[in-house]
Amino acid sequence: MGVAPILVVDDEPDMRAALSHALNRGGFSVESAASGSEAVLKLKKNRFSLVITDVKMPQMTGMELLATVKTISPHMPVSMITAYGTINNAVEAMQEGAIDYLLKPFSSETLEIAVKKAIEASNGNGKKGVFRLKSNEYTTPKIIITEDSKVQELLNLARSVATSRATVLIQGESGTGKELLAGFIHHHSHQKDGPYVAVNCAALPETLAESELFGHEKGAFTGAVARKIGKFELAQNGTIVLDEISEMSPALQAKLLRVLQEREIDRVGGSQPVAIYARVIAISNVDLGKAVTDGRFREDLYYRINVVPLTIPPLRDRKDDIILLANYFLEKHSAMNDKKMNAISKDAISLLVSHDWKGNVRELENAIERAVLIGNGDVLLCEHLSLSAAATAASPRPASGTTIGTTVREMEKELIVKTLKEVKDNRTRAAELLGISIRTLRNKLREYKQEESKCIGAPNHA
Repeated sequence: MGVAPILVVDDEPDMRAALSHALNRGGFSVESAASGSEAVLKLKKNRFSLVITDVKMPQMTGMELLATVKTISPHMPVSMITAYGTINNAVEAMQEGAIDYLLKPFSSETLEIAVKKAIEASNGNGKKGVFRLKSNEYTTPKIIITEDSKVQELLNLARSVATSRATVLIQGESGTGKELLAGFIHHHSHQKDGPYVAVNCAALPETLAESELFGHEKGAFTGAVARKIGKFELAQNGTIVLDEISEMSPALQAKLLRVLQEREIDRVGGSQPVAIYARVIAISNVDLGKAVTDGRFREDLYYRINVVPLTIPPLRDRKDDIILLANYFLEKHSAMNDKKMNAISKDAISLLVSHDWKGNVRELENAIERAVLIGNGDVLLCEHLSLSAAATAASPRPASGTTIGTTVREMEKELIVKTLKEVKDNRTRAAELLGISIRTLRNKLREYKQEESKCIGAPNHA
């Protein structure tokens, strides 16, 4: 059965249109409602995969709609959006059954990621080798699929340290499932009923990063029209995950070090520190020890976050998991795309096991999803996999046919431009396929733009 439409509920026409446009660009089917009562009528008549609703609406509020939705369809995922976010609002929404809580303004990339997580969470099924983590009010269910002895040992270690308050550093290549492990730790901790707040440090705008993490007071700067609660406060009595921590600016690293030392934060423009009781999990897809040696990461911060180091092995070192994961993704994407493919041929299995999987589990899922979309019939065949294309996307390397004399920088630029074109300019998706952070991608594009501007404005000496 395919993915049902998403129901967007907002009394503001412009916001409804913006949300619908962003979701349509992400490949989702969308219906909208201008009020809670209109949404209820649609929910009674049609099937939806997700409800996204504004909190502040006349007549029927978002919270009242949430309660009604849970009466009509208890398992329907509901995401709340608001410009008036506070800790109490978020906690109340999550306790009432909301699967996510987004504060305006948010990017289309943030929205797309949240929607995909919500829909995938509602489609999950338990299987052999699947560690299904109990869901709570704050997080979507996390699934770790493995039969590998090394990963089993890692999970046992993670479970044993989860009950402590120690800061954890999770390292591993891109696509290995580091945030899944962070969720695993949260769900086995004493704070499992508290908030789980994940922050992508690479996606934080430099000018607003401090405000996003620590919050700000009304009037702290131009545009600060109300108090904003930062991610650390939203994670109070729960877990905050700092993903891609290596991409954090030096100035922000210094402020984070103080937070970890003093266990308190200072809101921008605030006069009093705020005590923080949240477990911190840091995630990095680069070797932070080497980043310290290279001068790209503070040594004192590294030792502060590296209390409990956990490293996830790459998929190429977990051969037993490749077929287990491939079959799981085959079933998942066949169901999502209304396909009947339910088996993998022996030749395709051999090809999967022999592939080096530079992009790890994420690359494997992309390859299986592509094969499901391309293939016809009940069996996934070698010709459906296109692994050479997948490998090229996951690990930037010169394309065949590159002429002698082409510089590495020119090949890099060509690969980035082609990848962006392939994914219709979705920068988050392009960064994933290229195996780089979104910040690195933005910096590269900024460099190319500056070079082009210099060329256009340069004097002609011919």
